[in-house]
Amino acid sequence: MAPVIIVPGNKTVRRIGSHFAMALGLGAGLGLGLLALLAPSLGLLPFIEWLRPLGSLFLNLLSMVVIPLVATALFAGVAGLGDLRRVGRLGARTLGFFGATTLAAVAIGFLVGRLFLPFASISSELQTALRDAATGDSPFVPRAAEQLPTGARFLVELIPANPVRAAVDGSLLPLIVFVTIFAVAAAALPDEKRRTLTDLADVTTQALVRIVHWVLLVAPLGIFALVAGAVAKLGLGLLIAMGVFVLAVIVGLGLFIGGVYLPAARFAGVGALRYLRAIRASALMAFSTTSSLATLPVMFDAAERDLRISRTVASFVLPVGASIGRAGSALFQAVAVLFVAQLYGVPLGAGALFQAGAAVFLASLTVASVPSASIVSLTPAFASTGLPLAGLTLLLGLDRIPDMFRTMTNVVGHLTGATVVAALEGEELG
Repeated sequence: MAPVIIVPGNKTVRRIGSHFAMALGLGAGLGLGLLALLAPSLGLLPFIEWLRPLGSLFLNLLSMVVIPLVATALFAGVAGLGDLRRVGRLGARTLGFFGATTLAAVAIGFLVGRLFLPFASISSELQTALRDAATGDSPFVPRAAEQLPTGARFLVELIPANPVRAAVDGSLLPLIVFVTIFAVAAAALPDEKRRTLTDLADVTTQALVRIVHWVLLVAPLGIFALVAGAVAKLGLGLLIAMGVFVLAVIVGLGLFIGGVYLPAARFAGVGALRYLRAIRASALMAFSTTSSLATLPVMFDAAERDLRISRTVASFVLPVGASIGRAGSALFQAVAVLFVAQLYGVPLGAGALFQAGAAVFLASLTVASVPSASIVSLTPAFASTGLPLAGLTLLLGLDRIPDMFRTMTNVVGHLTGATVVAALEGEELG
């Protein structure tokens, strides 16, 4: 049976308002920082320094809920599938599609980031200033590349000897592996026993999501305080770098849709032009609302009316896709890891990139239905590569534009998944 998705009607309004407020905080911080930089006689630097603890408080609030939210959301999603042997062929094909496309998205994100981000021209002085500004603001500090576990050591450290210790130490990637194993075991329990665990995880996740909503209420103030200080010290170089990052994300998502999803639809027997016509309403809805869940009714209509996908396949694949199919978010996160690493001058070798990619892939399963959740769930990737959590602040302020594009990409992926699975099930897509 497909998961039941309830879409509250006012969540879209709250999401748009939250994005607007965070963008306003970013703009105000940029303006104050530039004014302090261009007119030092005004004496704004002491005021900006006085604001800095507010930014630190915001980061601490955000960090507070990350570990429990990642654990409960991932457990609820995996264990809620039920006995994996009972999911059957339809479930295996659905999960296989979303897993494979998410891996492809991470690879494309790293590739696009490597190609575009060097144009940001981030100076060593800017990197040093950012590192100095991050000191004391984040539980995660940059580590040298040679200190990161690689090869066999990395594989060994994926399995935590003490999951509680991993959580306390902020080692989120081993914790995610443990939670996944635990959730798979729980999924194999009888329904009544499994439901006890999944209900508890669901309720806990809902409570934590509510806390995230509360934290995001003060996000504009936190972003304002942190960005003002950063710009006052760093100047226009930071603004140029941020613009290059946004452009890299948009180009990467476009390449992903054109190079992965459209060929997949063609493989299923649906031509590119016909497919784009069929999904355009869903894509526009996702672009404007930045909510996959709010777009579900439009996706169901497109799947059954325009693509002729059976209700059996659509009612299973689309809700599952809305729950775990976030390849667009994974691509964004991959570029974001490279961007923040470049900002703070943290070298990422092959081993560190593998860790970041694994963290992004697993964390994409935990993206909650809250504004900017793709940024909140970046914490495991930051922790595994030693990036400072303060880098998330800049991403939050910029997130409205990338969120529109990545949500649209996610929705295109949901419909593509339903199309491919329907073709594999032998349906005629007329």
